[in-house]
Amino acid sequence: MEIIRVGVDLAKNVFQVHGVDARERPVWERQLRRGEWLRAVCERLAPGAEVGMEACAGSHHWARELKARGYRVKLMAPQFVKPYVKSNKTDRNDAAAICEAMSRPSMRFVEIKSVEQQDIQAIHRVRSELMKRRTSQVNQIRGLAGEFGLVAPQRIGSLRRALPEWLEEAENGLSDRFRRLLAGLAEDLRHLDERITELDKEIAVIAKASPAAQRLMQLRGVGPLIATALVAALGSGEGFRRGRDFSVSVGLTPKQYSSGGKDRLLGISKRGDAYLRKILVHGARAAVRTVGCKDDPQSQWIRTLLTRKHTNVVVVALANKTARMAWALMRYEVDYDPHLAAKAS
Repeated sequence: MEIIRVGVDLAKNVFQVHGVDARERPVWERQLRRGEWLRAVCERLAPGAEVGMEACAGSHHWARELKARGYRVKLMAPQFVKPYVKSNKTDRNDAAAICEAMSRPSMRFVEIKSVEQQDIQAIHRVRSELMKRRTSQVNQIRGLAGEFGLVAPQRIGSLRRALPEWLEEAENGLSDRFRRLLAGLAEDLRHLDERITELDKEIAVIAKASPAAQRLMQLRGVGPLIATALVAALGSGEGFRRGRDFSVSVGLTPKQYSSGGKDRLLGISKRGDAYLRKILVHGARAAVRTVGCKDDPQSQWIRTLLTRKHTNVVVVALANKTARMAWALMRYEVDYDPHLAAKAS
């Protein structure tokens, strides 16, 4: 019988597939090794059939491989597949749940990322991890030096200037052993700074070469870092029906708790991509801080909001608006219009 839909539970080495025919009857349930599963799918499925997977490690790669072979691929967030798992969690039940979930008309699907999008995303992830390591390194240096009575002012630049002075000063009570240790930590910090600077330059090159990133940088509070992160997350924007859907996916909209006809809106949901949400908020904070006496429509909107709301609320509201406008610029490939931005909600 012809298989019309297949759910695939991905893993490192063993993949479980679950295929159904036009009458929704399971006709293909099999466990396949990594090196043979793609060939087996091509042998059993006719071009045009649907293949569903959870959006997890490796899923975008396999989705591109299947699309190149003529299949329609659907990726879903794991939390949307979980309710369809029957009984205990096994690879077989997971594959069946994926196959059933992808058939639901109200299911939300994840847009397949291109190789370029994944390249940009990888750069951002490595940079974010290096930033965390540098912060940890700075805190460790401050803590160890504080045990010897050496304290540098706040901010990492002050610590960079203080380290050579501490190492060169002979009367500060540091032993030779601790000086060697501190010198090694200072070298580690310098290496982290160099790696982060290299990635910042790479991001700037990507932003300069990308027409989409250039359009996004027309937005208030959006530079190369945020623009390239948005390009990696949005792609063409076709994965979202409207700007609000993208903003919801980033967690910048209120969390709703409603019952009995009573609507209650809490703080922002903080769902989705925490890194993208964080840098959007930082960019919005810089925009709010520098609004000054600017007289453009968006600045007027920010100042009006500041008279009624706390600064942090205004910052998140601007980040929300920026995410929605970013989707519009990417989806319709248009330039930023300040008059439309003031009207956007």
